[in-house]
Amino acid sequence: MDSKKIQLPREIHTGAGVINKTGIICRNLRFEDNILVVSGPKTLRIGGEKAIESLEAEGFNVENVTIHEASDKAVEKVQKKINDVSAVLGVGGGKVIDVAKMASTNSNIHFISVPTAASHDGIASPRASIRNSGGTVSLEANSPLGVIADTEIISKAPIRLLAAGCGDIISNYTAILDWKLASRLLNEDYSESASALSLMTAKMIIKYSDSIKEGLEESARMVVKSLISSSIAISIAGTSRPASGSEHKFSHALDMIAPKPALHGEQCGVGTIMMMHLHGEDWQFIRDALKRMHAPTTAEELGIDAEYIIEALTMAHSIRKERYTILGDRGLTREAAEKLAIKTEVI
Repeated sequence: MDSKKIQLPREIHTGAGVINKTGIICRNLRFEDNILVVSGPKTLRIGGEKAIESLEAEGFNVENVTIHEASDKAVEKVQKKINDVSAVLGVGGGKVIDVAKMASTNSNIHFISVPTAASHDGIASPRASIRNSGGTVSLEANSPLGVIADTEIISKAPIRLLAAGCGDIISNYTAILDWKLASRLLNEDYSESASALSLMTAKMIIKYSDSIKEGLEESARMVVKSLISSSIAISIAGTSRPASGSEHKFSHALDMIAPKPALHGEQCGVGTIMMMHLHGEDWQFIRDALKRMHAPTTAEELGIDAEYIIEALTMAHSIRKERYTILGDRGLTREAAEKLAIKTEVI
């Protein structure tokens, strides 16, 4: 049998105020001297400065680089700053973490994920979503060596970000259905353990959906743990299949055509509603759970015109063609796409 490598974070630190232990954590991980901190304009103030202060208190020399988007140019910008450093820390949201993760992977340097919001499962996964001239692509990357998730900081982020994280987790439902379908029809490799973990995570977040509230530290803790669990399922599978299917294709299509796309997790949540219907499953169950979590369930709530929803549905099958889903090889006709969006009350 072929050998298989599973990359998982070595240490995961969660809790209120844990960012103030960043220096000690990095010292215990035996990092040396120089560390590069990647952040965004806002997240530098929210969490980056605290992480830097903690690192400097432990004697590290710290350089900070600020990025504004998750693009290949931003990755190149960070890579140019990776000179004689023992680790790269990404302090921020999904874009910051994906860029820092990809740059550290390309430079073969350890990476620590320090999320300031729980908006998607990239905080601990071996994947990075990076935009290039052809659109946004999901790239293979190294898993973070460690995760430092300060739930006090994350709980203060807008509820919209937390709800988006919930949407990303709920999309595991249709991702697993698509994966099973590809396994049956195309004999694609399928992992029962990764699938079970992914589905359990989605079921758990729905079970406690009434507890997702703005400013509540326990809500942040719950969503962070779920996102990390989803990330681990991806690591076990060696593919993003446990957490990315037809609903993600729909979201990526929206990113390409909508004048102002919504958050990744928001779009995936709405996509899950529609793809559950295509699978013949209980789409109302998904919709109602998203509503309880304060996540969008319609095009209007996404802030995206119905026309773009329909167009994204018709082209979604062409995104990552190698990944077979319920959308098939030909996708949906315009009439079928419109009917689907109306039936599920998305438009």
